[in-house]
Amino acid sequence: MLTDKDHIQLKQKGITPSQLEEQIHRFKTGFSKLDVIKPATPNDGIRILSEKESKHYAEILHQKISRQLTISKFVPASGAATRMFKDLYQYLDNPVPIKSLPVEHPVVRFIELLPRFAFFPILADALKVYNLNNVHVRKSKAEEIIHTLLTHETLNYGALPKGLIHFHLYEDAIRTAMEEHLVEGANYATNSDGLVKVHFTVSPEHHELFRNKLYNEGPAIENKYDIGLDISFSFQKPHTDTLAVSPDNEPFRDEKGHLIFRPGGHGALIENLNEQTAEIIFIKNIDNVVPEHLIDKTIEYKKALGGLLLELRDKIFDFLKRMDSDLSHSLIDEASAFLKAQLFVVLPNDILSQEISKQAEYLKQYLNRPIRVCGMVRNEGEPGGGPFWVREKNMQLSLQILESSQLDLNDAHQANQFKAATHFNPVDLVCSTFDYKGNKFDLTKHTDPETGFISEKSMNGRPLKALELPGLWNGAMSDWITLFVEVPIETFNPVKTVNDLLRPQHQPA
Repeated sequence: MLTDKDHIQLKQKGITPSQLEEQIHRFKTGFSKLDVIKPATPNDGIRILSEKESKHYAEILHQKISRQLTISKFVPASGAATRMFKDLYQYLDNPVPIKSLPVEHPVVRFIELLPRFAFFPILADALKVYNLNNVHVRKSKAEEIIHTLLTHETLNYGALPKGLIHFHLYEDAIRTAMEEHLVEGANYATNSDGLVKVHFTVSPEHHELFRNKLYNEGPAIENKYDIGLDISFSFQKPHTDTLAVSPDNEPFRDEKGHLIFRPGGHGALIENLNEQTAEIIFIKNIDNVVPEHLIDKTIEYKKALGGLLLELRDKIFDFLKRMDSDLSHSLIDEASAFLKAQLFVVLPNDILSQEISKQAEYLKQYLNRPIRVCGMVRNEGEPGGGPFWVREKNMQLSLQILESSQLDLNDAHQANQFKAATHFNPVDLVCSTFDYKGNKFDLTKHTDPETGFISEKSMNGRPLKALELPGLWNGAMSDWITLFVEVPIETFNPVKTVNDLLRPQHQPA
C-alpha cells in the first residue's frame, strides 16, 4: 500500500506507481534463464583479423572521418574507487605489524613496492617527515601511510571516483585514468574539425571534481596533440533507480518510512548513450587504459574495429535501400549470404520457406537495428562476461555478451557451454546508432527486460533484495546487430585493485 509520501517520492524520481508494481512483480517471478546454445568461438561468432585486414579497416575509418563522419567516445566513469582499496581498508580496521603478515599479503606487497605507484611522489610529499624511500620506514609507518593515502586532503583516494586516481607516472606528469582516456581519444577519435568528443557518465557528487581535472589538465593534452577537447558529462537517470524489497518482497523502508531505491546498474546508462549524437561511438571502461608507450596496439585495434563497423554499416544500409526499391529473389539470396559470411547468421528455415515478401519483411526488420562490433580477448582467467550464441523466442540465433548469472549453471548443457568459452568481454565496443535513412534509433526500444538479475544485499544489518537492470553490453544491447572480433590481450589492462597498478602494463617505460 503506497502512502502519500510514497507518491511524492515516486514523482520526484520520475517513476510511476505501475512501474513500481512491475518491479515488485519482477522480484516475485525472477528472471528466466536464456537458451544458450554454445559459446562464440573463432570463425563461429568471433572474427579474426589479419594484419592486412586491420590496416584496411583503419584506412576506412580515416577516410570516413575526413568526409565529415562524426565520432565520439563514451566512458562509464561513475564507479567509486573504494573497491580498489578494499584490502587497505580491511588493514586499517585491524592494523598489525607488517612483519606479522604473509609475504604474499596484498598490504605487504603494497607497502614494499610503494615507490612503483604513480602517486608515490604526492604521498611522499604529504609525509615528507619520513623517508618513504626506505622500505623499513614504510613498514613501520604502514598504518599512517595507508590512512594518509585514503583520507589526506592532497590525495583523499578513498572519496574519489576511479577515473581520478593517478594511474601512470611520466617524466613531466602524473596522469589519471580520465586523462589517459583523453589521450587515447586524441589518437583515434579526432573529428575532421580537430575536436575529440568524449562523454563521461559520472556520479553527481564527483561531477565538479572531474570538471576541475579537465580544466587543470586538459590544455596540456590539447597542446601536445594539437586537438580540441569537447568533453561532456551526464548522470544516471533517477527514474532508472529500482526499488529495494525485503526478503518477502515487500517494499524496503528506512527508519523514517521512506522507500529505499538503488541504482539500476550500468544497464541504466543505455539512456545516457541514447542521448549521444555522434554517428560512431566507441565505448570503453574507465579503468582499462595503459601508459602512452604501450598505446599503439590499442590504437591499431580501435581503428580496425571502427573501420569494420563502417564497412558493415554501409553494406547493411545498401541492402535496406535496395529492398525499398527493387525487391527480388536474387537480392534476398545476396542479403542472406552476406549475413552468413559476415555476421555468422543463418536465417530460420521457416523464414526461408516463406514467400519473398515475408522474407524481405523479416530481413528488413533484422537489418534495420543498431549495430555494434565488440572486441573479445582470449580467456586467460580474468573475470567477466563472455560471447555466446543464444536462441531467441522466434528461433533465430543471436550473438550475446552474457554474465554467468544469465546462464543456468545447474543445467549440465549450459554449464558445459560456459566452461567451453574461449573468450571473454573486455568492454571494447564501437556502435552505430543511426538507421539507413539518417534517423537515430531509440536505443531503449532495443533492450531485453528479461535479462536483469536480483541480488541479496543488506542495509544497517537488515537483509534486502536489489534489482539490477539488464547490463549495458548485455541485455541493454541484446537487440543489436552484433559482431565479435578477437583483439589482443595487450588491449585489456583493467585496474580492479590498487596492486593491479604494479603490473608491467601500468609501469613507466
